[in-house]
Amino acid sequence: MNRADHPVRPETAYLVDASIYIFRAWHTLPDQFVDPAGRPTNAVYGFARFLCDLIEKTGAMHVAVAFDESMTSSFRNEICPDYKANRDPTPPALLQQFAWCRDLSRALGLAVYSDGWYEADDLIASLAAGCKSRQQAVCVVSGDKDLAQVLDRGDWWWDFPRRQPMNKNDVFEHFGVYPHQIADFLALAGDSVDNIAGVTGVGPKTAARLLNHFGSLDEIYSRLDEIAWLRFRGSKTLAAKLRKDEPAARLARRLTGLEEQIPELADNASIRRRRHDADALDALLDALGFGRPLRERLHRLAVNQS
Repeated sequence: MNRADHPVRPETAYLVDASIYIFRAWHTLPDQFVDPAGRPTNAVYGFARFLCDLIEKTGAMHVAVAFDESMTSSFRNEICPDYKANRDPTPPALLQQFAWCRDLSRALGLAVYSDGWYEADDLIASLAAGCKSRQQAVCVVSGDKDLAQVLDRGDWWWDFPRRQPMNKNDVFEHFGVYPHQIADFLALAGDSVDNIAGVTGVGPKTAARLLNHFGSLDEIYSRLDEIAWLRFRGSKTLAAKLRKDEPAARLARRLTGLEEQIPELADNASIRRRRHDADALDALLDALGFGRPLRERLHRLAVNQS
C-alpha cells in the first residue's frame, strides 16, 4: 500500500465510533482499575490509551468522537421495538465510564457528538457527508461493519488497531459487496448483533451473490423470477423465500440504512481539534486516580496540536 493511498494523514477526518472501543476496554482490562472511591475506571483508562495510540499514529487534526446515548431510544426502536432487544442493559458502572470518556474527549479538544434519537452510526454518517461535501477524505474508526457503508472513493474504514485500513475495494474483498450495498446486504442476511433476522435461508454468501448480480434489494424484488436461473445452490427455491419474507426484508432495510442528513452535522459541523482544556483534563485525571505516565501522554497530545 502506497503512503499516498493510506489514511494516516493529518488532514483526513477521523470519525471515531467510541462505544466499541469502550466496550473492548471494559471486557479486556482488569477491574482492579478503580478511582479513589472504588468505582471501576478500566474502560475509560483503555479508551484514553486508544485515543493516544490513534492520534500519535495519525497526527490527526480533524477528529470527531460519536457516542451512543441510549441502546433503546433511537428512531429505529420506534420503527421496530425488537431492534437490539437481544442486548443486555449496560451496567451502571460502565454508564459512568461512558460519561467520563465523553468528558475526556472534550477536555482533549475533540469534537464530541451524542443524541438520544440518532445512533452513533448516524452521527458518523452525517459527519462523513459533511466532510465529503468539503472534499475532505474520511476515515471511519470502528469495528462495526455497518459503518463501511459510508465509504466512497478516497475514504477508509479502520478497526484500529486490530486490522489494516480498508478502502471500498477492500470492503468488497472482505464482505463480498461494495460499501453502498452494505445496508441491503444486512437486510437480506440479517445482523444478529442488532437483532435483525433477515430473510429465511439467506446467509452472507447468498446475499452477496444476489447483490453482485442484481445490484440492490429493490432490483432483487423487481426481478424475482430471474433468481431460479442463477447458478448457485438453492436458487430454485430462493424466490419463494424472498417473496414470503419481503415485509421483513423491507423493514430490516429501514433499520440497516444510516441517516446521512442530520442538518447540523452534514452542513455545519467543524471537527478540527481545538486547544485542550488543561485544567479540566487534570481535574478529570485527578478524580479518576490516573498516574503520571498516562497523564503526561495525554498532555503531550494536546500540546503538540497546532
